[in-house]
Amino acid sequence: MKLKGVRGAPDLLPHESARWQRVEAATRSLLQRYGYAEIRTPAFERTELFVRGIGEGTDIVEKEMYTFTDQGEVSLTLRPEGTAPVVRAYLEHQMAAQSPLVKVYYLGPMFRRERPQSGRFRQFHQIGVEAIGSDQPAVDAEVIDLLWALMVEGFGIPDLQLRLNSIGDAACRPTIRDRLSRYMADRSSELCRDCQGRLTRNPLRIMDCKQEGCQRLVAEAPKPLESLCGACAAHFAEVRGLLDLLKIPYIIDERLVRGLEYYTKTAFEMINPRLGAQNALAGGGRYDGLIESMGGPSTPAMGFAVGLERVIASLPPALEEGVLHGVYVATLGQEAQRTGMGLLQELRRRGVRGLMDLEARSLKGQMRQANKERVRYCLIVGDEELRRGQATLRDMVKAEQTAVALDRIIECLMGLEGV
Repeated sequence: MKLKGVRGAPDLLPHESARWQRVEAATRSLLQRYGYAEIRTPAFERTELFVRGIGEGTDIVEKEMYTFTDQGEVSLTLRPEGTAPVVRAYLEHQMAAQSPLVKVYYLGPMFRRERPQSGRFRQFHQIGVEAIGSDQPAVDAEVIDLLWALMVEGFGIPDLQLRLNSIGDAACRPTIRDRLSRYMADRSSELCRDCQGRLTRNPLRIMDCKQEGCQRLVAEAPKPLESLCGACAAHFAEVRGLLDLLKIPYIIDERLVRGLEYYTKTAFEMINPRLGAQNALAGGGRYDGLIESMGGPSTPAMGFAVGLERVIASLPPALEEGVLHGVYVATLGQEAQRTGMGLLQELRRRGVRGLMDLEARSLKGQMRQANKERVRYCLIVGDEELRRGQATLRDMVKAEQTAVALDRIIECLMGLEGV
């Protein structure tokens, strides 16, 4: 039997990983600028964490989690999302004592047993941001500003849409749910089978259904914004005012509720219309009741998660290809190879990306490899060059080359752009 990978868990091959590394590097740089520090949680947790955190009535808990029992008869689940593990770590390690506002981010794989399709996998990767400890609208605005900067400045993705809504809190959510439930109950026969189940468990999830018949009903249904309490309405108005001040464009989407039960007040998504059906690159919102529901004190919080696979699919060609950088040392002859290895070691010690042929290929083959490796410069060293005490330095962008004395080659290379 021929061994194959698991469906919906694709390999990331070397020729693809450079794009991911550029995205990850841009992410880390920007998040540090905003004052976020990295947190790394395990890939699996106790199942009860996700049942309590995400909610029993969600599709994730009911249908999509990878759950197993270990040798100690403990039920464990591969993490389907990142917020609940961060909250668990926040409580377990008493992070509130370190700062009144804890700002953390994570990068890593998540796992859900969904039907694999374009932009949706069983193992997928997320960038997540969590700001824990403040209920101020300014936190909402800064988190959304961070997401916008990440997508536009960090990744260079054009033509994005930021969709924004408020879905209330414990004070007004019962009214929101009751108005929607009564409306949908009178039309339950027109709902899809999944939404007929949601009607009793979590009617707000009907707002997010993609079935045509349900969307038709939702278009005329009572919207959360119509039933917000005074505090939630004031909070949302302040968030919108701050986004206007920061010149962050947004669209009010009254049907936006997000798929997890823990969200309160502000909810948002970042959409790339060019991706088709699976067009949500990121989503998030406020989750002021989650920490208390998991056994902690009443603690407001705000965050988002970005789907890296969809970000990679959205990259403009310039970022996807990257810029040429580094040095390839091409050698001809045994002595030239020895000299080249010494030069390469010195360049690497100085922080330069350096490559060379180790398999005695022809000069033509080495130049072909240098192009494939997308280096900016090629240093050619042969026995004839050694006798003259020189090497040939070729700029792969300008297609220009010049002779450089071997005893000056390191100094020369370190002063060039693109090394």
